Amino acid sequence: MARKRSARARPPLAAPARAPQHALIFAIFVSVLVHGFVLSIRFKMPEPDKPLRDRGLEVVLVNARHSKPADKPEALAQANLDGGGNTDADVKAKSPLPAQAQDIRGDSLLQAKKRVQQLEAAQKALLAQARSETVVREDREQTEQPEKATVSGLDLLDSAAAIARLEAQVDKRMEAYAKRPRRKFVGARTREYRFAQYVEDWRQKIQRVGTLNYPEAARGKVYGSLLLSVILRADGSVVKIDVVRSSGHEILDQAARRIVQLGAPYAEFPPDIRRDTDQLEIVRTWNFTNADTLTAN
Repeated sequence: MARKRSARARPPLAAPARAPQHALIFAIFVSVLVHGFVLSIRFKMPEPDKPLRDRGLEVVLVNARHSKPADKPEALAQANLDGGGNTDADVKAKSPLPAQAQDIRGDSLLQAKKRVQQLEAAQKALLAQARSETVVREDREQTEQPEKATVSGLDLLDSAAAIARLEAQVDKRMEAYAKRPRRKFVGARTREYRFAQYVEDWRQKIQRVGTLNYPEAARGKVYGSLLLSVILRADGSVVKIDVVRSSGHEILDQAARRIVQLGAPYAEFPPDIRRDTDQLEIVRTWNFTNADTLTAN
């Protein structure tokens, strides 16, 4: 009886564990697949001979401004604008004005260039004349007096005096050209970056002074536009005022001149402008509007 009980009390033998081995094989297989996929990915650098193209950025200029941006904007602009027209159609406002003609440089700049060319031509002509007169004088003396082997001291003095007079004329004209003030022309269509802030401050001051001193005789009666050229010194004082294109009304042309004089003196040139510019010529279109205000474009 004791033997039978001991035989029955023995626990059954456990089966060999094969599940962990299958999990390890499966993990190795998945790892091989992942590494193979990662290694199969190829990265290609851009070719240096094919530069990236800049497609530009289209911006629409608007003449109004809203504090909040539009929920569904349709274009890029310099300010936020959420509608504001008078139609429900999908259209954009267009300017009814014709294309403006290209601005023409002031007469003073053209005259200055012509003056420089004339001075340079005169310098060359005077030097050539001095050399030719010396050669002609020597040839004439040799022809008239072939027996003389030497030249008298009086002739040498006359020749030297003539050359000295010509050289003095050349020096005088060259000195006048060297003392000519260095002038910079700033038009309305393009301008150099370092002149932009100075010209903008000048324009805003002109508009304030012009609106406050609008000609009384023209209020509600006469309005128009004119092209005005103003030349400023480095200290902000006014050198010259020219009406390049008249408005057709003498009262407006005279008012523009008076407004420039009332606003003087203007700010001095900054150091980056003063180092290579003695005078600044600003050409702008002045608009006397029917609202009795002045704008300079």
